[in-house]
Amino acid sequence: MAITKDKKNELVAELASLFSTAKTTVTAKYTGLSVQDMQELRKVARENGIVIKVVKNRLVRVALSQNDNYKDADTALLTDQLLYAFSDIDEVAPAQVLAKFAKTHADLKLVSGFSDGNTLDTNAVTQLANLPTKDQLRGQFVGVLSAPLGQFMSVASGTQRGFAQVLAQKAEQG
Repeated sequence: MAITKDKKNELVAELASLFSTAKTTVTAKYTGLSVQDMQELRKVARENGIVIKVVKNRLVRVALSQNDNYKDADTALLTDQLLYAFSDIDEVAPAQVLAKFAKTHADLKLVSGFSDGNTLDTNAVTQLANLPTKDQLRGQFVGVLSAPLGQFMSVASGTQRGFAQVLAQKAEQG
């Protein structure tokens, strides 16, 4: 059944809104994925604050043309059946979630992305997927900050321990 013009206009408006609020959008080919696989992907995406949309590429091109940041975006990679993963929370989350899912589902292939008015090719999206998450970066940062403090505390307690051992030996001697 064909989609009515009104429904297409609603979809374009929704897509334009998603593109304007998204920090990053990633596209992937999903041909060959079962309905159950798609439901699993949508569930994982939802848990990570990502919106997955499957729409015609032509409607995406119209939505991009309505967005000032993406008016001149290269849409040459928008071919075949694609799904679009939008995130307005984290810049790397869409790429990471799709890449992780693609490791167990060979039919899902990263294609391109959009971020800050720029078009990302497959290599850029793959590199984005390989970046650490915000939580991992925070953990690394805390580790870097706490390492010198831990070493200082070790040295300081070593001096006190040595002093206590000397006093204990003097007390035993007499």
